[in-house]
Amino acid sequence: MMVVSAQVVQHFDFCAIEMELIDKYNVPGPRYTSYPTVPFWETSPTEDQWKQLVKESFTAYNQKEGISVYIHLPYCESLCTFCGCTTRITVNHGVEEPYITGVLNEWSLYLDLFDEKPIIKEIHLGGGTPTFFSPENLSRLINGIKEKAVFADNIDLGFEANPRTTSLEHLETMHRLGFKRLSLGIQDFDPLVQKTINRVQSFSLVKQVTDWARKIGYNSINFDLVYGLPHQSPSSIENTIDLVNLIRPDRIAYFSYAHVPWVKPGQRSFTEHDLPTGVLKQKMYALGKQMLTDAGYVEIGMDHFALPQEELTIAYQSGKMHRNFMGYTTQPSKLMIGLGVSAISDTWSGFGQNIKVVESYLEKVNSGQFPIMRGHILSEEDLLIRKLILDLMCQFKTDIPLSPYLDQEEIYASLEEMKKDFLVDLKGNTLRVTNAGKPYVRNICMAFDQRLKRKQPDTHIFSMTI
Repeated sequence: MMVVSAQVVQHFDFCAIEMELIDKYNVPGPRYTSYPTVPFWETSPTEDQWKQLVKESFTAYNQKEGISVYIHLPYCESLCTFCGCTTRITVNHGVEEPYITGVLNEWSLYLDLFDEKPIIKEIHLGGGTPTFFSPENLSRLINGIKEKAVFADNIDLGFEANPRTTSLEHLETMHRLGFKRLSLGIQDFDPLVQKTINRVQSFSLVKQVTDWARKIGYNSINFDLVYGLPHQSPSSIENTIDLVNLIRPDRIAYFSYAHVPWVKPGQRSFTEHDLPTGVLKQKMYALGKQMLTDAGYVEIGMDHFALPQEELTIAYQSGKMHRNFMGYTTQPSKLMIGLGVSAISDTWSGFGQNIKVVESYLEKVNSGQFPIMRGHILSEEDLLIRKLILDLMCQFKTDIPLSPYLDQEEIYASLEEMKKDFLVDLKGNTLRVTNAGKPYVRNICMAFDQRLKRKQPDTHIFSMTI
């Protein structure tokens, strides 16, 4: 454990110039898990159009690169008040079997569109709390997906878990099913922060679950850490990362808390006065980043770190890392099927998001209807900008093409301003994000976001970029 807390924090006292940058760039902005971002989806496909988009993408890419599957399991026994995900809070585990049946019925709807078995290269279970479900029901789910599909030789299977509800049996069962990647929600080890966000879990419990997983044979364990939570401070961040370094997970997602109480009422249990300021958040980010890199982690993409030998690090360094609604992945694919409440599917040329209410979702899929509630068919402009933003998010660089879809004068004016602030390096049409600019990569992507520029929202729809 480090014992020079005051010295470390003092090292990150920001100068006036850095504070000016934070004041300048700390604005509402997207996180760019997609482009266009969800609030700017316009051309929602009909059910017949959605089927056609899926079939076309499947025909083009199944044999060539396979498909990915995301499954949303929304149930939690208690509400973590910082959470921005689609959840359903209950202690009634009788909901498990009907929900699994619904997800498998939705999967059957997609299978009916395919003229051959899908080759699955990645499955990720998110939530909610996937380990809310019993090991038996998780087995039923995965075996039901696999029954009429082919699992690629290099398939990547991962799931999110709450240490408080993850048993040894869960880990053993999932590993037998082929899962080798585990993501644990940690957030912060500070007792006051944990109490405030209603996520109390001890270091010893987290270590026990991690030790179990490693002994069983999981080869990639991720910890989610969040900065900017209520009552957090640089000292609590330092203590948390010190404890994390005792366990040394393979990956760490170190991301900014998104305060959107107008979307998630649970966040109203604390106020903006309980949250650190933008300047303090940036101090915590800089401190955490320095501690993680000093500990041997490599910064990859936005807010992510991994050990040098980790597959995600290798994919980043070779330019093969991909970003989608599941986050960063080593498995680029043009077709991602999202199953379950609120899940988003991506055919590359179109997006479709499922209904967010469990009962309505189950009614749809059990009656043989696709549960898509909204989506977007990408235009040529969308596809171009999507590639530029994906390059920046995954590689911190891109080449800006001459295109009628891009306002060159406006884009280069924005980038020149960022260049003066040492956030980007611009040579010809090649744009690179500097090390100083990495915390501002969302702002840099916004320079290309034509939909955001054309339709500036008049209400809160995005969290702050810092």
